[in-house]
Amino acid sequence: MGDPQPGAFLRRLFDAALNAADPAQAVPRFLPPRPKGRTLVVGAGKAAGAMARAVEDHWSGDLEGLVVTRYGHAVACQRIEVVEAAHPVPDEAGLDAAKRILEKVQGLGPDDLVLCLISGGGSALLSLPAEGISLEEKQAVNKALLRSGAAIDEMNCLRKHLSAIKGGRLAAAAAPAKVVSLLISDVPGDDPAVIASGPTVPDPTSFADALAILDKYGIDAPAAVRAHLEAGAEETPKPGDPRLANCETHLIARPQDSLEAAAALARQEGVTPVILGDSIEGEAREVAQVMAGIARQAARFGQPAEPPCVLLSGGETTVTLRGQGRGGRNAEFLLALTVALEGAPGKGTPGIYALACDTDGIDGSEDNAGAVTGPGCLARAAAGGIDAKAMLANNDGYGFFSALNDLVVTGPTLTNVNDFRAILVTTEAGES
Repeated sequence: MGDPQPGAFLRRLFDAALNAADPAQAVPRFLPPRPKGRTLVVGAGKAAGAMARAVEDHWSGDLEGLVVTRYGHAVACQRIEVVEAAHPVPDEAGLDAAKRILEKVQGLGPDDLVLCLISGGGSALLSLPAEGISLEEKQAVNKALLRSGAAIDEMNCLRKHLSAIKGGRLAAAAAPAKVVSLLISDVPGDDPAVIASGPTVPDPTSFADALAILDKYGIDAPAAVRAHLEAGAEETPKPGDPRLANCETHLIARPQDSLEAAAALARQEGVTPVILGDSIEGEAREVAQVMAGIARQAARFGQPAEPPCVLLSGGETTVTLRGQGRGGRNAEFLLALTVALEGAPGKGTPGIYALACDTDGIDGSEDNAGAVTGPGCLARAAAGGIDAKAMLANNDGYGFFSALNDLVVTGPTLTNVNDFRAILVTTEAGES
């Protein structure tokens, strides 16, 4: 390694991952030709403001539009209006923006272009409840989903069927205009139908699927929500719907791209990278147990790579809330990893360091992107009277790493390709 400081090395890997997903780099390569008619830019997501700015910087000709992003994620634009709204639970500002976007795309002709900028977080930000459902009722369902442990594709299936704009409905409203969607993926598998609940792509899921998700997680939905799903009227546009025939979709940044950028930097610095996967899902603390086992295998036996090596992964873990702590799935993962690596007396694994961060700069709803950990973390905590296992049981990863001054704070990064995890295994082998 060129730098003897493992924490600094891990942070450089994270920065490389962020740079690979920077809208200023990704958007210009995918801009379509100018149309004969109008160009209207719409969009939603944590990167929507930065994407809109990239369009303005590289578009010659007339341009107008509206995008909605999370509070604190706006970027100054001259021709495209940027509105801020709440995430992950929608608010009135998001509802108003979604309503205005839907109105803007209607009445266009075949010579017009709708350039749709979509990134993670767009599902909550582009919130326009279906007829008969109030914003408060949709908020209640969103809050229940976030606490349930449901996977992102399950959450978005339900969101689509409670929406007047998601699940392909935005593109259907824009017909017969040409719709070109530029997507920054934050979901495992990079499925365009899941990213921000797919407002411009066909939806293969059904009202029955949405009902099954409510029942699977025991969500006590408001009566109007359940009645809407049971009625099953006005299904989302399905594959082959003629209203979506003039649509193009481009994935302009993916979690895998960011992992490969981090891997390239690791090689430059003399560390062997191992990409374990870009779409790892599951309970954060259970994923941490598996990752701890792989890290120990590398430290003891040089498999899957000889130290120094770094295990890279992406995806979106889940946290089923049982405590009252200030969590965040990356802080939860990292605390569980720390406990797994060091928790048993005499069984610690020196020489293993880790970083886990959300690439949007916000881990859950806190002010940190994630955190870092390393050998001796539990000893430092114990010296300060902090019980790591108790804090993990209380879903308080944020509190744990905050007390140790080990949070990673970036502020909004203006992009989002999901979580980034890097586990560095140095030449020191530990016992297990």
